[in-house]
Order: sequence, then structure tokens, then C-alpha cells
Amino acid sequence: MYFKVLLNCILGYMTIEVEGYFIERFVNICNSKNIFLWNMKKINSTTIRTNIGIYEFKKIKSIIRKTKCRVKIKSKKGIPFILHKYKKRKIFFLLFIVIIAIIIILSNFIWNIEIIGNKNIQNEEILSILQKNNLKIGTSKIGLSTKDIIEQIRLERQDIAWIGIELKGTNAIVEIVEADLKPEIIQEEEYCNLIATKDGMIVKVNAQNRYCRSKRRRNSY
Repeated sequence: MYFKVLLNCILGYMTIEVEGYFIERFVNICNSKNIFLWNMKKINSTTIRTNIGIYEFKKIKSIIRKTKCRVKIKSKKGIPFILHKYKKRKIFFLLFIVIIAIIIILSNFIWNIEIIGNKNIQNEEILSILQKNNLKIGTSKIGLSTKDIIEQIRLERQDIAWIGIELKGTNAIVEIVEADLKPEIIQEEEYCNLIATKDGMIVKVNAQNRYCRSKRRRNSY
């Protein structure tokens, strides 16, 4: 999320007000289409104020018509608008090139780690394991071998049956399949309790212990 905000601040964004009776539907459709809105504030029951990137602003036009809402642009911020204002100055053009280069460099690092599939193992524990194997926030994707990390984790952890790591943009998606716990092994000589899954009545007991069978044979002589 923070990377997206930073990226939109560099590439340019707008503060807009959306007004209409179906304002919640407008927000839900934007979320379903992965249109990033941030700093959203409710002005009244029919109006919200939010920030949106200039490249995603075009995508909401069809949603505006579909939900019968109205949109007003309150302000425009970011590097493109500054460059447009001072487009005759070469220093801003050079600055824009530098910023684009920084964005390209930052896109080669991992800024978010998403963990899915775990139930008993805590996210903090998985993040600690990944960090020990050189996968953490700020790690460069260049030269990073997810295959080696997966093999090392599977050797170290017996409670993980399968692990997959997928790199998508600046995100690392870690999928976990936990191993089934081995049942406790009870020795034949030890006493134990039998617990039924349903209510019932014991009408007969047929002992199969070797000690009991040998004792019965001795008593029959």
C-alpha cells in the first residue's frame, strides 16, 4: 500500500469528490476492479472525498455512469503536473528522468510479503523463517533463488508439508500447506482410554491382549 501511494505521488494523482445515491456501490466496484483509492473521507451520506492516480482516473468514468454519480476534481498533485507547469525548464525534465530511474530501481525490490494457507503457524514465525533464508522486506529480486529458499525451509520445518513462493511485481506471495501432526504412539503394555465419537452402551467386551489369553489357557489346565 505504501509503495502504491509513493508511486502515485510521483506519477501524479488527483483529489476528487464523488457524489451520488449509490456511492457505496461505486466504492465496491472500484475495489473489485483493483482501482486504488486512498485517504477516503465521507463528507455526507451521498458524498465522499478520495485520492486517485491520474492513470486510474480514466477507469472510473464508466463506473460513474453505471452508478449515476457525479465527480469533481478538487486538486491535482504530483510530478507530471509540476512539469506541465514548468515544462520549459530543462531541470524539471532531468528531474523527471531521475525519478523514473528511481522507480525502476525500486521495482526490483520486494516491498510486501503476503502469507496464505497457514492455520496453526503464525505469520510472524513464517516471516522469521523467511528472513533467516534471505527473504524480507527490501530484498532485491535480482539473484534471489526462491527454489533454494523453499528447499531449505522444507528441510528445517517438519510441520510444513509444502511451500511455494511467487514473485509478482514488488510482492512476494508465500503459500503454505501445513503437515498433519503425527498421532501419539501408545505402547501395547500401557493403559489407555477409549473415547467414542457418539453416545452408546457397551454390551460386550472381548479382550484380545496376549497376557489375558495366556492366563485363560493356564487357568483351563
